[in-house]
Amino acid sequence: MPQSRIPLYARPLSGQPLRTARSMKITAPLPLHEARGLLDRLDQAQSVEEKEYKDQLREFQLQFLALQRKLIASRRTLMVVFEGPDAAGKGGAIKRLVEKLDPRTIRVYSIVKPTAEEYRHHYMWRFWSKVPPEGEMAIFDRSWYGRVLVERVEGFATREEWKRAYDEINAFEETLFHGGTIIVKLYLQISKDEQLERFKKREADPAKAWKINDEDWRNREKWDAHNIAAEDMFARTATRHAPWHVVAANFKWHTRVRVLKTLCGRLEKVV
Repeated sequence: MPQSRIPLYARPLSGQPLRTARSMKITAPLPLHEARGLLDRLDQAQSVEEKEYKDQLREFQLQFLALQRKLIASRRTLMVVFEGPDAAGKGGAIKRLVEKLDPRTIRVYSIVKPTAEEYRHHYMWRFWSKVPPEGEMAIFDRSWYGRVLVERVEGFATREEWKRAYDEINAFEETLFHGGTIIVKLYLQISKDEQLERFKKREADPAKAWKINDEDWRNREKWDAHNIAAEDMFARTATRHAPWHVVAANFKWHTRVRVLKTLCGRLEKVV
């Protein structure tokens, strides 16, 4: 992976292969062979002690609240995309991301399969209506990237359609960027063993059993295909104005702090 496309914490020593990292930032398109295996190189053996977690969570939540006020004053918009396998902790990360914010200028969208009306339009149609107005933010629990992820793997989009979608998505995000939108894209990755453990806990907990269904188990059977689709997505849709942040997510406390830290770091530079 070219060093200009990854952050310091993911860079290898000169002449050595890429080492494992807790997270990676991909800021430019990659040759497919360089993206392959990227998810397997994440260092999942990362955790944080409870006191440190609570202290850092509060620190970054308050920092993000202050940055929200600056965003409102700047009249720019923020769009945050969360992708990742089932049970990767996207919902929990989003909950901690927004719980201290002013709710009047936030919209959170959980993206599921299109409605009958949405099926009658181009697949991007339903996302244009969710672009936030000036000074506000929209957070997506799954997104337009479904076209090149689940729709590709499950065959809901033809090969021609999902291959064309990379350019369509890049054009969409570039248009938003030039209109003043800040785009932050996060991919939360867990190991296959960790996903199985979380699935079993959900099934055993009456309060969380609604979070898992037959479709989740079916998706798990295509784990490798989903990883390949995600790595191709990083290779084709990482850009300077809309990079991908890939986060090791086996430990939820670490993930939540990393997500907040990433958002704060991005907003500090532009608002």
